[in-house]
Amino acid sequence: MFENLLKYQDQMWQSIGETFVMVGISAGAAVLLGLPLGTILYFCRKGQLYENKTLSLVLNSIVNVVRSFPFLLLVVALIPFTRFLVGTAIGTMAATVPLSIVAIAYYSRLVEQSLLEVPKGTIEAALSMGASKAGLIFKFLYVEARSGLVLGLTASTISFISFSTVMGVVGGGGVGDFAIRYGYQRFETEVMVYAILVMILLVQIIQFAGSTLARLLDKR
Repeated sequence: MFENLLKYQDQMWQSIGETFVMVGISAGAAVLLGLPLGTILYFCRKGQLYENKTLSLVLNSIVNVVRSFPFLLLVVALIPFTRFLVGTAIGTMAATVPLSIVAIAYYSRLVEQSLLEVPKGTIEAALSMGASKAGLIFKFLYVEARSGLVLGLTASTISFISFSTVMGVVGGGGVGDFAIRYGYQRFETEVMVYAILVMILLVQIIQFAGSTLARLLDKR
C-alpha cells in the first residue's frame, strides 16, 4: 500500500499544486468580480436605493443561466472563449476560465443574500450622515455583512474544489484527476482513497478557517 503511495508522491504533489492554482484563481475572481456584481444585484433590486428593473433582469438572468448550466457542459461550451482568452483550451490555466466564470456567478448571489440581511436602518443612517456611494458600500454595507461575506466565500471555495475535480476533461489536472488516472483507472484503490482523504482534509481546513474568521468578524 505505502509503496504505491510513495511511487506517485511526485504526481500527487503536482496535483495538489494544480488544485491550489485552479481554486485560488477562481476564488480571486469571485472576490474581484463576484463581490461587485453581487453588490450591483443588491442595489438594483426592487425597493432598493438604486432600483433598476432592466439591469436587474439582465444581470439576474445571466447569473441564473451560469449557475444552472451543467458544469461539465459549460466547460466544453466555453472552449472557444477559453482558447481566445489564454491561447489554449488545455491545461491548468485553461481550466481556471470556466471555474472563474462559475465562481463569479455563484459568489455574486451569495453576496446579494448577505447584503439583504443588513438592516435597512443601517443604510438610512449612512445616508443621513451624508455618506457617499463608496462610503455607503465600504464603510457600512460590507462592514455589517462581513461575516456573511466570509461564510459565503468559504462555501464558494469548497464548491470550487468540487468543480475542480472534473477539470481533467480539459487537462486541468488536480487531485480529482489524479484519483481517476492513478487510482480508479489503474485499479489501485488505496491511491484513490488517499486522494479523497487529501480532498477531505483540504475542505476541512478551509471550512475551519472560514468559520473561525467569520465568527471573529461577527460583532452582533
